Amino acid sequence: GVRSRRGEQISMQEHFAINVCPGPILPIPQISDFFPRFHDYPCTPPPPREKKILKEETFNGEMGGGFKDGERRGDNSGDREEVADSDDDDSEVIVFDARPFYPPEKKTCAHTYLGMLEFTLLFDQENNCLHCTIHKAKGLKAMDSNGLADPYVKLHLLPGASKANKLRTKTLKNTLNPVWNETLVYHGITAADMTTKTLRLCVCDMDRLGRNEFIGEVRVALKKLREGDNKRYNMGLERIAQSMDPTEISFRGRILVSLCYNTEKGCLLVGIIRCAHLAAMDSNGYSDPFVKIILQPDMGKKSKYKTSVKKKTLNPEFNEEFSYEVTLDLLAKKTLEISVWDYDLGMSNDFIGGVELGINASGQRLRHWFECLKNKGKKVEYWHTLTQQGAPSSDKTD
Repeated sequence: GVRSRRGEQISMQEHFAINVCPGPILPIPQISDFFPRFHDYPCTPPPPREKKILKEETFNGEMGGGFKDGERRGDNSGDREEVADSDDDDSEVIVFDARPFYPPEKKTCAHTYLGMLEFTLLFDQENNCLHCTIHKAKGLKAMDSNGLADPYVKLHLLPGASKANKLRTKTLKNTLNPVWNETLVYHGITAADMTTKTLRLCVCDMDRLGRNEFIGEVRVALKKLREGDNKRYNMGLERIAQSMDPTEISFRGRILVSLCYNTEKGCLLVGIIRCAHLAAMDSNGYSDPFVKIILQPDMGKKSKYKTSVKKKTLNPEFNEEFSYEVTLDLLAKKTLEISVWDYDLGMSNDFIGGVELGINASGQRLRHWFECLKNKGKKVEYWHTLTQQGAPSSDKTD
């Protein structure tokens, strides 16, 4: 045998283990089943295992021993956004390994520098538009194997339909300091929206394999933006946990409608101007929308009209006008049903949302109707929110 520095007798088996294992010295039973266990009491032999006699396992070309799947240093079963995690700062994990041991890394998502985004916002209340100019980003996190990224910026109004109100810039290749200078415009944004909505700007990396990866985001509460102010922002990107807001599911979009009662011709002129932020009904993330209008109680075929179909868009422009021959007295007792549909060839069309204007309406819908009756000969335009309260009962999906 060999004597240790303390003068204790060391068996050849233990001496052999010390020579081949430069890591922490552990009791023999913790190292391997290869070595016999010495007890002063009888014990049941351990159940048979696969033979791993001092043999290091190979993980993706690297040598390492004793790690389970997902526990090896640097191993990450998730995407590249996550790193190894440890729940206890004071815990020390001792593992038999031929390499020096390093404690698990902590998550650094909240403190990792992801880059800066520079952009300008302008609210045009007269035209109900929000102009978002994306200038540039600096020092973005590298996402590709070449140490670069293919970044683009995606805009999303919260709350809102998950796909309907998203805009995005073009993609710039192989850069961590992209310059877009691109203006994206949201139509149908009212002063009331500016007090309740938040603009989310996400910077993403376009993957050549079709998997787009999230880099970071910033959020701006629009209530802080004053009408007519061209406000420039330079904000650091963050990782913010996404949550599903119930209002995002129920919101179906908006429609801009004009009403005018022509006293000379004795008719109501209904203008379907445009829609904004419609809910996506097709698998490609878009819809093929068209609008139907009915003046109730039903006046026969003369009471039903529909616009042309606009392909693959969530923000269609129609600019179509329809006429109803009706006296002002009768018109005051009627209801105008407006519904937006997604056209499907050879199938029944999908209902996106609708709105009713008339004496039984409330809020802005009632105000629009009264202003039309009061201001004869004047065209009155209003944006209206589409609801999911079902398609008009008297309507068909043709």
